[in-house]
Amino acid sequence: MPLLEVTDLRTLFATEDGTVRAVDGVSFRLEPGRVLGIVGESGSGKSVTCLSMLGLTPRRKTKVSGSAVFKGRDLLTLGEGELRSVRGAEIAMIFQDPMTSLNPVRTVGFQLTEAIRLHGRVPSSEAESRARNALASVGIPNPAERMKSYPLELSGGMRQRVMIAMALLNEPDLLIADEPTTALDVTTQAQVLGLLRDLRERTSASIILITHDLGVIADLCDDVLVMYAGRAVEQGEVRDIFGDPQHPYTWGLLASLPRMNLGARRIRAIRGSPPSLLALPKGCPFHPRCPAAFDRCREERPAAEPVAAGSAHLAACHLAPAERLAARRGGAAAAAAAATDARAPAAGAAATGATARATTGSSTEGSAPVGADGAPPPAAPEDVP
Repeated sequence: MPLLEVTDLRTLFATEDGTVRAVDGVSFRLEPGRVLGIVGESGSGKSVTCLSMLGLTPRRKTKVSGSAVFKGRDLLTLGEGELRSVRGAEIAMIFQDPMTSLNPVRTVGFQLTEAIRLHGRVPSSEAESRARNALASVGIPNPAERMKSYPLELSGGMRQRVMIAMALLNEPDLLIADEPTTALDVTTQAQVLGLLRDLRERTSASIILITHDLGVIADLCDDVLVMYAGRAVEQGEVRDIFGDPQHPYTWGLLASLPRMNLGARRIRAIRGSPPSLLALPKGCPFHPRCPAAFDRCREERPAAEPVAAGSAHLAACHLAPAERLAARRGGAAAAAAAATDARAPAAGAAATGATARATTGSSTEGSAPVGADGAPPPAAPEDVP
């Protein structure tokens, strides 16, 4: 039985300019003891997905629907009092910016002990002892002195450690970490990720990790949910997403990673920008940026389907498996040729020529091949980590 199962989660914000579809039909499940990474560009709905489950979105002018069943209870149907008993005790969240998440006029010790007392009648001495031990467990030196400090007296890395300690105080079954390494230097990032890894091994807690960093996903997660424009476009185990990505957006994310083994070559960026959630394009929301898009992509929204019978690897893409493979190897021209072959055998001769030119790489060395619309193709196999 999954620890958390989210089904058709939708979050709509009513604004003066119209309705924002921040989360649009997201479904996933998280098994006990596993780490789920949610990745995507800014504005793709990663944080709002988790805030919606916990009832932390603004109550006014917000509509949340679907279900989020945690340990047999649908979080979306719980009252505020019931949700408050779950938040911080059974589900804890590390917010993106610890400077704005911590109260600047209260000491670290006060805020830690408050989190303990809110979820049980605990003597002050015991609460303070647990708070000191929590600070020590996340590597904060001299925890007794740090209990007396205010957030502004701590570095960014120390504040993030305090947030992690606060999240762990009541030993939650699920920890949600929203960009826990944002704005931290590389050394501190590694230390924070090490803390999360140690937490998983020590407590067997499940973790949802929200991040832009695919390197962090590869290092820490078991499963991946790729989001775009409020929707889940691909999901599966880490080895499937990195070893055999099936959605053009995932190819683009992977191709944008700098890699030491490729030498000096230009990093491929995804052209264009994410669409406005006030006015999503018809059909697949990624089609304006996708070099492998064809007519159906512009008219019909793809559903997330298994890439093979019985597979837990899902992708929301109209391209057939053979077309995806052609697109990854040769770019948009190859994808278009494969699609033409599949749908109109009579056009085979022209398509074969296009495929041959695309897959043999007729461009000169050092220049990137382009699709029929002049856009760079999705990641080639050597570009995908």
